[in-house]
Amino acid sequence: GVDKNVVKALETKARQLRRHVLKMIHVAGSGHPGGSLSAADIVTALYFHVMRLDPARPDWCDRDRFILSKGHACPVWYSALAMRGFFDVAELNTLRRMGSILQGHPDMRKVPGLDMTSGCLGHGLSVAAGMSLGLKLRKSDSRVYIILGDGELNEGQIWEAVMCAAKYRLDNLIAFVDYNKLQLDGTTEEIMPLEPLIAKWDAFNWHTQEIDAHDIGQILIATHTAQSVKDKPSVIIAHSIKGKGVSFMENQLDWHGRAPDREQLAQALTEVDK
Repeated sequence: GVDKNVVKALETKARQLRRHVLKMIHVAGSGHPGGSLSAADIVTALYFHVMRLDPARPDWCDRDRFILSKGHACPVWYSALAMRGFFDVAELNTLRRMGSILQGHPDMRKVPGLDMTSGCLGHGLSVAAGMSLGLKLRKSDSRVYIILGDGELNEGQIWEAVMCAAKYRLDNLIAFVDYNKLQLDGTTEEIMPLEPLIAKWDAFNWHTQEIDAHDIGQILIATHTAQSVKDKPSVIIAHSIKGKGVSFMENQLDWHGRAPDREQLAQALTEVDK
């Protein structure tokens, strides 16, 4: 079981994360709310409970690593890093501005605590496998966590990395698939069907689990299980809702990459607070 107080505290953090995401995309006038909100609970669980980090030493060699392979959802990553103390929360209002450290896709040369520049879909899992292998060779007990988009699984390179991670038995690698069933211009089902998704990862010799991406208790239990797996990388298929927490954004394709106006922001902030 999971401590109910821990879950409650994390749910509060997740609401704060969603508020930051909505505000910063509104101020920027552009960005990706849908996929940021669908990943918010996983990011919260990892940054505020699971991962071993030290904001005072972003390059601490024994930290856990995190990659947001679907880099366009970076507002949720930036929010977590700011709230964890890697940089000032006030910076969030500079999203996508000229000269800001917070680019529209994450740049590891600019943002403290960022382990990979991402946004070109399909690359993240290869880098995660390389990091995991490097940590193993160093005999480090640090882990690598990664969030993949479901539309991103259309990329062939993902499956090459899946084979590679299985070959090297990277049990220090834990992947989440943010399975919200929508991608840039349609449903995953109509663009390139992924099912049977669990069976695919199983066949590639990964340890598989399936959870509700918005149930923090389930996220923590699945992560804990994945940490105890030996000789296999782990994937957690996390069924999520694009735009989660905001009624008019939920499961709506046109909120993949669109900013809320002032009235929409006000309504959205009221809803995520509930």
